Amino acid sequence: MSLLYKAMTYDYPEELPVSVGSLPAMWNHYGEELVYLAREYPDFFPNIPDISDPESYTSDLYRFGGYTDEWGCVWSNIGEGMASIVTGHPVPRREDILTLTAPELPDEDVRHGFMYLRLLDLRGFEEAMADFAEECEELDILIAKVLEHNCRHIKARLPHTDGEIMFFGDDLGMQNGLAIGPERWRRYMKPCFKRIYSIVRDAGKYVYMHTDGMIREIIPDLIDCGVTMVNPQIGANGLDNLVRECKGKIAVNLDLDRQLFPFATPSELDDHVRECVEAFYMPQGGFGLSIELNYEVPLKNVAALLDAARKYRKYRG
Repeated sequence: MSLLYKAMTYDYPEELPVSVGSLPAMWNHYGEELVYLAREYPDFFPNIPDISDPESYTSDLYRFGGYTDEWGCVWSNIGEGMASIVTGHPVPRREDILTLTAPELPDEDVRHGFMYLRLLDLRGFEEAMADFAEECEELDILIAKVLEHNCRHIKARLPHTDGEIMFFGDDLGMQNGLAIGPERWRRYMKPCFKRIYSIVRDAGKYVYMHTDGMIREIIPDLIDCGVTMVNPQIGANGLDNLVRECKGKIAVNLDLDRQLFPFATPSELDDHVRECVEAFYMPQGGFGLSIELNYEVPLKNVAALLDAARKYRKYRG
């Protein structure tokens, strides 16, 4: 039974679960230096990529150039190893929504940005914001098409999902709040996530949801939707706010402050990890640490973060 599962079900994990992610661009940038460091931390880097073959660890989303996904969204990338963005939107006019046809179900798991961000990718940010602001009928039609596709996809993937956890990612917030505001989110998006996650929960699995941006005002809604563990950003939401909204109510895999990583001293990073652990710790669980790294983080700071994670994951209050 994994530490993450024990933490999200409050089953007294032996130590805090720690997840470490690194963008392909980081391996491209540091090369053998990062490989050498990673070998010192096999508990955080169990699978070191073959840096002589970047294509082996770089998916379409992170490759220089562009590609078109199954919905017809055109993704563009000017930095090898960094994430692409959608620059071509297949339904730029509202009337295009009426003729939009959902694609065949992919064989892969549910992608990041599967519901809310998918609407923005299909329409473009400005057009989507106008749809939400004007509450047009076409928005309801578009949401229904994306939602039905997601429900079919998840039902198809469930038999092929190992373990008790199903992972989802959809960035609902911006730096200072929800772009559409909490009221419209509850009206338009909450029913979608509630229906999607009910499929997972009815199948006896738990829901882990990554979501960037300031989302603290809808955390009670995410709980109501069936989210078991949320992966929020501390920088956008604030530690005190997240403790108040989440501790003892919903399990948290806390995304540590990526904006701090490049500029802090190693001792400041140690303090950051310790402060978060002390604020959230409960012996029964409900908490984990998430560290996402990229090439702008000096390797000495990477080591400091990993040392702090090793030390404080055994915290006992």
